[in-house]
Amino acid sequence: MKINATLPFDRTESPEEFLQPEAVSEIGSLLERVGFNGGNVTDHPCPTGRWLDAGGHHAQDPFVMLALVAAATRTLRLHTGILVLPYRNPFITARAVSTLDVFSAGRVSLGVGAGYLKGEYHALGVDFERRNEIVDEYIRALKAAWGGEEFSFKGTGYEARGNRILPAPAQKPHPPLLIGGNSRRAIRRAVELGDAWHPFFTAGVLSTTSRTAPMSGEDDLVAGLRYLREHCATVGRERPPEVVLGSLTSPGEKLHPAALIDKIGRFRELGVAGAAIHIEGRTRAQWCDNAQRYGEDVLSKLDR
Repeated sequence: MKINATLPFDRTESPEEFLQPEAVSEIGSLLERVGFNGGNVTDHPCPTGRWLDAGGHHAQDPFVMLALVAAATRTLRLHTGILVLPYRNPFITARAVSTLDVFSAGRVSLGVGAGYLKGEYHALGVDFERRNEIVDEYIRALKAAWGGEEFSFKGTGYEARGNRILPAPAQKPHPPLLIGGNSRRAIRRAVELGDAWHPFFTAGVLSTTSRTAPMSGEDDLVAGLRYLREHCATVGRERPPEVVLGSLTSPGEKLHPAALIDKIGRFRELGVAGAAIHIEGRTRAQWCDNAQRYGEDVLSKLDR
């Protein structure tokens, strides 16, 4: 089972610790060295103060941040967890992903979803009520743009009429698409358009602000997996999408290494292929020490 770490470069309260080029180099190389599969970034270009004050968080530009991480590493996967797809014209996203994938030698994992912050949608001028339809359309636009050939695609308010985006991504046919969200619609999207389902556990601020189905524990995950398999049968998809959890634990849940290893084992038995973990640390030194400890006490003991 592949384990990612959520990157700490959104810690605006400690800029001298985490918002420095040397922090990216130190943390990226450490994660790679101790055995993490990838580093995850989130996507909140313009969050509301109300959400931030309720426990939300800032987020750096995902492609800028992952490009910095790519330059400091050689094998670490570069993971958006998640990119809110409706926030950007799909061909702008297609270009950014292609560039990052080529210059990182094929290390991008693109987690995408509809998002849930209505105020952020308003700030960016995107129709919140149509977000699900936009996500489906934009995924199809991305795939059209990544083919390496001249392409045409008519979308809602935009149209490619014989355009080209080169070079195409290094990964073929494109970087893996992980479809975020817990709702049945998100699961259907993963089956019909994605390479993996990318659910996340909800609690705290997520339980009150998310416009997706709650997922409070393993029972909810099992129910989602059951529906995923049912929809595969309905549409005739023989090989189900992988399942990559947005987090190993619910927000605020802390587990000792032995309990964490047991939980990873249970998830693996359910068919989960990967997950991300949140690492604590008020300073960069504390964060790195904790990441090192995860590598020694958890990752080194997994049969991966």
